[in-house]
Formats: sequence, structure tokens, C-alpha cells
Amino acid sequence: MKKILLIEDCPQIISANAKILVNAGYDVRCTLTLEDAYDMLDILSLDLIVLDVIFQDGNGLDFLPKVRSSPNAEVPVLILSGLSTTQDIVRGLNAGADDYLIKPYQFDEFLARVEALIRRFVRIPSIIKKGRLSINSTTGIAMVDGKDLLLTEKESILLLIFAQNEARFIQARDLYQRVWGVPMGINSTALRSAVKRLRAKIEGCGWVIGWSRGEGYIFERE
Repeated sequence: MKKILLIEDCPQIISANAKILVNAGYDVRCTLTLEDAYDMLDILSLDLIVLDVIFQDGNGLDFLPKVRSSPNAEVPVLILSGLSTTQDIVRGLNAGADDYLIKPYQFDEFLARVEALIRRFVRIPSIIKKGRLSINSTTGIAMVDGKDLLLTEKESILLLIFAQNEARFIQARDLYQRVWGVPMGINSTALRSAVKRLRAKIEGCGWVIGWSRGEGYIFERE
């Protein structure tokens, strides 16, 4: 059963949406605050997050970077918001959401958006193998020929992102946002240092981390 987390500060809306999703066969968890949602990110294995923007204890857009650096980093996010300008929608999508639905909305459209996002989402296997390299996506432990690489937390997140996006260029700013949870700004020293350490640790495994000016980093066969 697919598991969906509803994060919404209006009890009436969250109750109605939960009923629709439960009737459609989903396992639904609900929270009215971002504070509780942060805790749920680390203890639930999710298939979709439905997120409001305006909360008494914060902004939903500020929550999105936390999602992308959590164990549920790849889970799709649908924003439901009364903020309806083009700028609002662009801001939400740029912050990391996968879809944006403006309130008020028709329940059948809401359910259709949910189902479309879940169909596209393929859960990452717990063990990812790349030649001699194996990565546990749950614990973050990476090994070459059974030997623990002793990765730091940031190195582990980096390697998992690379392994999930092999042979695809990833911009430095996007990597930084997903690993550190904040915009990179003008200082990319931390990212460069982490990539340098990671390159050294996976050396000889059959895969390398390349870089191309203007295109970013790439994880590819040696």
C-alpha cells in the first residue's frame, strides 16, 4: 500500500483529502504542523508528500530542502496552496516541488495529480550496486569489495545522488542544495572538498566522478 504524508494546517482540508485518499486505497498519515512533519521524514518510508505553503510554524517552501536531504529525498512532492500567481507556482517548483495545485481545487483533479506522481515514482532499492561498489540507501554505508569506505554523512548523500543519476550531469548548485539543504551562494569550497574526498575513497571501484565546466559533475564508468 502506497504511503502518503499530508502536511496541511487546515483541519477541514486535511480531513477531506485524507478521506479521498484512504477511499482510493492509500495509507495516509497527517500532520497540521511543519514541526511534526520534520520528525515524520526520518521515521516514515513515503511514496508521496502533499504540502501546504503557509503554516503558523514556518513556510512549506523552507521544508522542501529538508525533504531533499532526508531518507525520503527522492519522494515526489505535490504543493496545495491558495497562493496562485505565476510567481508563486514558479517559486514552489524551483524550491523542489514536483507539482503545484491551486486551492480551491476539484477533488477528482487532486486525486489524478496524486496518482500521476506516484506512478512516476520508483522507490530506490535498499542496496545499489555499481560494479565493485555497493551502497545501502537506508544506512548510507558504502563498500568496495565488502570493505566499508567510512563515508561522512555528506559524502554518503553525495554518493547516493551520483549513483541514482549515473551518466547525467548535475550542476554544483543543485548538488549543494540537496546535500546541505541551503543555497550554495558564492562559496562552493565545501562541495569541492567533499567531492575530492569521495573521489579518493571510491578510487579503483570502476566508477569515477567527473566534472565539466558549465555542465557540472557526472558519475560514470571508469
